[in-house]
Amino acid sequence: MKKWFVLKVESGREEAIRDALKARIEAQKAGDLIGQVLVPVEKVSEIRAGRKRVVERRLFPGYVVVEAEVDEEGRIPEKVWFLIRETQGVQGFLGVPYDRRARRPPKPLPMKEHEAQRILSNVEGPQDAPKIHVGFKVGDTVRIREGPFENFDGYVEQINDQKGIVQVIVNIFGRATPVELEYWQVEAM
Repeated sequence: MKKWFVLKVESGREEAIRDALKARIEAQKAGDLIGQVLVPVEKVSEIRAGRKRVVERRLFPGYVVVEAEVDEEGRIPEKVWFLIRETQGVQGFLGVPYDRRARRPPKPLPMKEHEAQRILSNVEGPQDAPKIHVGFKVGDTVRIREGPFENFDGYVEQINDQKGIVQVIVNIFGRATPVELEYWQVEAM
């Protein structure tokens, strides 16, 4: 029976550590004991230097998710434990202190089923439209970068994340006027 576990790894090197762990699994022929090794990411649409682009953002920086075999007691077999622990960059299992004097590896806590399913749905699910990353929140002062109100300042009244629409209150001829813009037409001040 396989369960999902979270590994603490060096932040910023999640993909490299995942690849190294997969290579060790193949070299040790432990594919039947260790299933998937994942770095949970999501696609985010953002504006940088005036250009809209889609980037992958790690959901949990510094962590990798591993599907590993467990015995009747809920322990990971020693071969699997040491294979994972001895991979360069892996700091240990989440929630388990590492004791070098222990005769047996401690019993790491597996993820709850609903937690694992939520992470897997983000990783394996259809990613048709990337999430929109808006660099400001309601109440922030912003400047309009494009459109008929270019270079006007205002404050954010509403943000519609699904459509990427931002409602900004702009002072025009002494009156507060709501203006609906796309998120990329506005920049935080």
